[in-house]
Amino acid sequence: MLAVSEELHIEQCQGIWLGQFRAMGSPCEVWVDTDHEPEARALIQMAQREARRIEGKYSRYREDSVVADIHRQRGKSTEVDSETAYILDFAATCFRLSGGRFDITSGVLRQMWHFEGQNRLPDPHALLETLARVGWQKVAWNKPWINLPLGMEIDLGGLGKEYAVDRVAQRIRERTRTPVLINFGGDLYATAPLRAGGGWRVNIEDPEAPGQAIDETWWLNTGAVATSGDTRRCIVLNGVRYGHILDPRTGWPVEGAPRSVTVAASTCLEAGMYTTLAILHGPAAQDFLSVQGIKYKLIA
Repeated sequence: MLAVSEELHIEQCQGIWLGQFRAMGSPCEVWVDTDHEPEARALIQMAQREARRIEGKYSRYREDSVVADIHRQRGKSTEVDSETAYILDFAATCFRLSGGRFDITSGVLRQMWHFEGQNRLPDPHALLETLARVGWQKVAWNKPWINLPLGMEIDLGGLGKEYAVDRVAQRIRERTRTPVLINFGGDLYATAPLRAGGGWRVNIEDPEAPGQAIDETWWLNTGAVATSGDTRRCIVLNGVRYGHILDPRTGWPVEGAPRSVTVAASTCLEAGMYTTLAILHGPAAQDFLSVQGIKYKLIA
């Protein structure tokens, strides 16, 4: 293995270059199908820089992020740059098309739910109080101006990773025709089929056996694949499983939601939107997906 730095590792695996690093709280991989090592290194390093740039710009944990600046300006109109406006427009469209199921103001609900090590449910009264601070319809969004009411937050964590995948893919496709597969925490994008012909192999994780794949393989030539589910983030109490994807209209996980939904689409943002909305449709997830004209795998 050739270590570029303590944070980025590059090696050649069966003729394909692989770069590995962490960003946005997830393991990230970039596979480059080329014999030209300098090109592979340049593409991988560019992908890491772009992922880190987006992470820093939209992190809710950094005081110098765009999100932090919007929060500091609560109650006043804040002008945002064109990239942020694009993401907020996408979020607004998702909110409208989903009937309020997809809502970037619902991040405050994480104050009530802790899916790592929590063994109890939130206090219903406290949850209702927190829910009063949720609702994109309360936000004044008139591109490029946003006015976030006092007490409210926006959380772009449900879009940031998928957007980063799409941005990296766009930059790579503008630069080269070399086949590249981007995998940021299970959100994928293939820029082109493999040189040898055929698509990149995509395995779907078994929610009952984390780390193992189900007996079904997808082959991705170009485009994106995203997966949502409760495999690693959930609470199980008295035999009831509570997944981490919350309905922003109620503050609770959706009853009867699938364990996992995987979708293929033209962009990772689109694929991720479909997977999240499918879970938020609960028992009606299959009906929702079946009319979208997309390839999907639902595991109940």
